[in-house]
Amino acid sequence: MTFTLFPDTRLALARDALAGLSVGDALGSQFFVPGRHPADLAAGRLPAPPWSWTDDTEMACSVVAALGGTGRIDPDALALAFAEHCEPYRGYGPGAVTILRLIRTGTPWPVAAASAFDGQGSCGNGAAMRVAPLGAWYADSIRRAADQARASAEVTHAHPEGIAGAVAVAVAASLAARARLDGDRPEPARLLNAVAGALDPAGEVHRGVRRAAKLLGQSAAAVVDALGNGSRVTAQDTVPFTLWVAATHLGDYPTAIRVCVEAGGDVDTTAAIVGGVVAAYTGIGTPGGVPDGWLAAREPLPDWLPAHT
Repeated sequence: MTFTLFPDTRLALARDALAGLSVGDALGSQFFVPGRHPADLAAGRLPAPPWSWTDDTEMACSVVAALGGTGRIDPDALALAFAEHCEPYRGYGPGAVTILRLIRTGTPWPVAAASAFDGQGSCGNGAAMRVAPLGAWYADSIRRAADQARASAEVTHAHPEGIAGAVAVAVAASLAARARLDGDRPEPARLLNAVAGALDPAGEVHRGVRRAAKLLGQSAAAVVDALGNGSRVTAQDTVPFTLWVAATHLGDYPTAIRVCVEAGGDVDTTAAIVGGVVAAYTGIGTPGGVPDGWLAAREPLPDWLPAHT
């Protein structure tokens, strides 16, 4: 199906993905609080609101603001937005804080990003956690989604795997939003193989996504054993698992988030990635979509996010 996406439609898709990302992030982060257990969510016992979001949502808001303003990623402007809006108490890792501090004090972002991890650049999951709304924005082109995801990732992640993680999530969200518009939900294997096809076949993220496609039908526990659950906070350890969850539960946002919570690991980030991709397909308040009650429980998004975005 060929179609033209108008700016308002792109923005609506991106905003739905941002809602799914931020609710997943905020709810997932509640399970780092002592005394809360995944079984509570499975039994329908939700944490008391408000659910505070983390750096995952804060950075995703900068991505959406950039797209809403110009329709594309300007890496220089995005780097400054990340640096200016960074509130370290939101859960930023030490490496991210260092990079953003360098940018805020005048270091060019390519230099700041390349300085991480003794010059190797970061392969962390930070670029992947914030990018689903961008993928939804480019529902009409996985190539443009991949290109713009790469541009958004390079601002903070110079390592090829960190960039690949962002590309993988953006392509998945693009495919999910496209499926929503087409009314044709992709089979999980088709979605995962399409994502893998957009990645460098020599990379670990690519191999992980391919492996995820072969694990369809397995239990989540078996998939965690094979792929990881974000415990190492790398793209390689996070993205294949999250895309397996999203592909498996693309039409059921609450179940997808519950699977992330039960899997443990970097729960706020896995739930943010999964939530963004799944909500690009389901939307908000629909059967299988982001529950209205969950959205109401999430802390309001930052007041610097323009109202028109």
